[in-house]
Amino acid sequence: MGKHNEFGKKGEELAVRFLTEKGYLIKCTNYRYLKAEIDIIAEKGDILAVVEVKSRSSTLFEHIAETVTKAKIKRLVMAADYYVLTHDLDREVRFDIITIRKDKGSFEIEHLENAFYHF
Repeated sequence: MGKHNEFGKKGEELAVRFLTEKGYLIKCTNYRYLKAEIDIIAEKGDILAVVEVKSRSSTLFEHIAETVTKAKIKRLVMAADYYVLTHDLDREVRFDIITIRKDKGSFEIEHLENAFYHF
């Protein structure tokens, strides 16, 4: 596994722990449908949170969350629709982004709820 893949996996583990500590119930990680992958699907109350995790080890000129493309958003929505349909769920679906930034050995975590409305 490449270094960037290892760091991405670590970022997803940190995001799961972060969400769990915030009272979310993790339903699924790395959910795949066709060409789409949802990093984390979690519940809190009546909300089903579809979470994209973005990890970076350096400071970029753009905000990490801005690296989620329109094509990626489209695939996430398609996969979330399929998940809701196949699990016969009747609840609000929210799309979040969790960014993990590694800086000098420590991690900074930011949780953007309803993230696709921020673009």
